[in-house]
Amino acid sequence: METPNHSHDKQHFLLCPFMAQGHMIPMVDMARLFARRGVYVSFITTPLNASRVRPAIDPTSRRSNLPIRLVELPFPCVEAGLPEGSENIDVLPPSPDLFKRFLEATELLKQPLERFLSADRDYPPPTCVVSDFLLPWTLEVARGLGIPRMVFHGPCSYSLIVMESVRRYGLWDASNGPGEKMVAITDMPCRFEMKKRLLPVPLSGMGMADFEGRAVKAEVDSDGVVINSFDELEAKFTEAYEKLMGKKAYNMGPLFLCEGGVQAERGNKSSIDKDKCLSWLDSHEPGSVVYVSFGSLTWLGLKQAMEIGEALKGSGRPVVWVVKQRKGGSEEIESWVSQFGEGLDWLVIVGWAPQVAILSHKAVGGFVTHCGWNSTLEGLCAGVPMVTWPHFWEQFVNERLVVEVLKVGVGVGIDVQIGLREDALAGREEIGVALERVMGVGEEGEEMRRRVREIGEMAKKTMEVGGSSYVNMTMLIEDVKGYVKKENVVENA
Repeated sequence: METPNHSHDKQHFLLCPFMAQGHMIPMVDMARLFARRGVYVSFITTPLNASRVRPAIDPTSRRSNLPIRLVELPFPCVEAGLPEGSENIDVLPPSPDLFKRFLEATELLKQPLERFLSADRDYPPPTCVVSDFLLPWTLEVARGLGIPRMVFHGPCSYSLIVMESVRRYGLWDASNGPGEKMVAITDMPCRFEMKKRLLPVPLSGMGMADFEGRAVKAEVDSDGVVINSFDELEAKFTEAYEKLMGKKAYNMGPLFLCEGGVQAERGNKSSIDKDKCLSWLDSHEPGSVVYVSFGSLTWLGLKQAMEIGEALKGSGRPVVWVVKQRKGGSEEIESWVSQFGEGLDWLVIVGWAPQVAILSHKAVGGFVTHCGWNSTLEGLCAGVPMVTWPHFWEQFVNERLVVEVLKVGVGVGIDVQIGLREDALAGREEIGVALERVMGVGEEGEEMRRRVREIGEMAKKTMEVGGSSYVNMTMLIEDVKGYVKKENVVENA
């Protein structure tokens, strides 16, 4: 990479992602987009996470001379009472206590970052911090440098409205009635009601009210919000979210389209050779394959895996099934799925899959998904209709967007957060019906496919020069320049 120019006219953004795959992946894409616009980028992370994202950043930087670098800060696992090497949520055992300790441990990254910045001579002085909502301490860093802090939220505007309303109005509080109670979200620009038990659980509802208070205050005091979505999909919801928060929100997605949307190494090393995977897909008819994946944090029980397996087998369709690997917790399911798939036209991937490349292949005709926003957005952009299977957090709200607003998916009927009821099941019959509705030859399936293809085309255009997300990124960069100039005028007055 070229030696950076130390001119104070250069923009230098500090990108600070929360250490979970669903949060880090879009911020890696954001780093590349900013760097292509001439912004110097320091991607702040820890050694384990740096090793995961380096394949996505370093080759791109070297090939294009992009001004982007990884800054590795030591993560205090032992000091925080975490298992050694616990630098990402996906390697933690499922435990509310450990999650709380992890959140608290991230605050210990503040001083190492400040020490690094005070000694940094390689890049121009920072001009903006773009930080995950779950890293409230970055506001102090930004204010200490006299620069703006932008908050990054992983979910879309539609879900952010619900999440903020739940927190602001105490809708999760036990005093508001039982889980069956229907709750209305009045800040939504359309009618929205949901069972209380399906609403996103705020941090305060998980015993982390103090941390939530710090994160909310940091967001209130910040200068804008960055969202991984696009105006053509969510303009009225983003406008409503801006009104609710009282600050500018920049739709700058779909961020994963920064490289045309087909990268094998996103978030972690793939557990299967990409060419082998694509070769298998090449041997199948367009729209014939079912792709099944539930993200990086969802773990199925064996009984549920068996119901899925029977439904997929009964559909008679080719299948790509990603089984999440977890040391000491998934071997039984891995073994069962692999054995069950023998003799069937299935490709079973144990571990991490090149999801964007799979979804973009013409052979894939349906996506069974947990409705995490990254996966949902990737499915929309690929023009693939979805069988929706939310598990927790805002995933039930994302499902409503897909099924009821966009009308490009069918739910399997889960109406309880699986994190709250480990025995919550979708039966093979319900799964089979949803698959047939999404992938069948009837009018409903054809209409879903038409709608989602249109969304995919809009998404690609929005990232092109002159597209809405391209323009929004330009606006953010210019707004930061204006902020810095304003601060300099004040200091020099």
